Amino acid sequence: MHALSFHAGPRALAHLRQHGLRARDIAVVPAAAGGPKGLIFQSLDQWLFGDWFAQAPRERALIGASIGAWRMAAACQADPVAAFARLGELYCGQRYTAKPSPQEIDAVCRKLLHELVGGHEAQVTAHPHHRLHVIAARGRGSLAAPAHRRAEATGFAAAALLNLASRASLARMAERVVVGDARGAPAWMAPGFDSFTTHFATLDSANLVDALLASGTLPMLMPPVRTIAGAPPGAYWDGGLIDYHLALPYSHLEPGEIVLYPHFSEHIVPGWLDKAMPWRRMARGPRRGWLDNVLLVAPTAHFLSTLPRGKLLDRKDFNFYGLDHDARIRHWQQAIGQGQRLRDEFAAFVDQPDLARIRAF
Repeated sequence: MHALSFHAGPRALAHLRQHGLRARDIAVVPAAAGGPKGLIFQSLDQWLFGDWFAQAPRERALIGASIGAWRMAAACQADPVAAFARLGELYCGQRYTAKPSPQEIDAVCRKLLHELVGGHEAQVTAHPHHRLHVIAARGRGSLAAPAHRRAEATGFAAAALLNLASRASLARMAERVVVGDARGAPAWMAPGFDSFTTHFATLDSANLVDALLASGTLPMLMPPVRTIAGAPPGAYWDGGLIDYHLALPYSHLEPGEIVLYPHFSEHIVPGWLDKAMPWRRMARGPRRGWLDNVLLVAPTAHFLSTLPRGKLLDRKDFNFYGLDHDARIRHWQQAIGQGQRLRDEFAAFVDQPDLARIRAF
């Protein structure tokens, strides 16, 4: 039974038929929001950035939201293998009181990020080949500067109702801010590609932790990040609010450039508020053509059934295990270890691609 499933757009599939899967053709690596789900790729991430891509250096855009941005910050360090191991250890090692306050969660996450990138800031923001782009959501309307939690709750309730009407309506309550590499914003993300106002700000050593924290700041569970140096002033929350699975215009890349997307689901859900709306999935929407040059690899249902509790790690595990942190950490580490199957199967596919395994989105 396979551990990985493969999905590709028509341009990506045609390219694979002609050239195989080559590291030098990978121009973009997206990394989705989703909390601890992203940790399942630790071994695969270590192999991709520590081995495969290192053999074929080229400019690559690494773009992420929430845990995805944290993963890509690890990828940009001089020793990505060690950085991904450190991310896994730090993320698993989070410990909270029985009913943590927003300030407690914020403090734990900020400490985690300082330990992840502290002393490595210049490596992350000026990697010779990788270009890191961190996505956060900036509040608009009643979410522009909520004075207290009740105002924040009212604002997010309004955002949910607007999003229910249409994804475009959510743009009245939030806008996308990409805090990215100083050498330039991705040309394929030129403003105007969707309904959301998009700002680009420069990522540097001084704002790296704030940008990463903002990208993973959970509404109502954490206070918004109020300041990201060099970015528009305002209240910032999790980039997944708008770009949960990074439904972006990848097809605007140059011909021959491929997007490799290790994803914990075979579906690309545009925003966090779209999770319960299967008709909003990217492959079913009007912009499905954006996936034409994307190769997505995802764990299979069989693989998931072999993990502790038969599923991916997720934030609900904090409640399930409660104060038994040791049990949660032990099961999470076990799952991360089993992710070596994903690495080995992908490496085997690179060596000898079996195109019969690739399904259309």
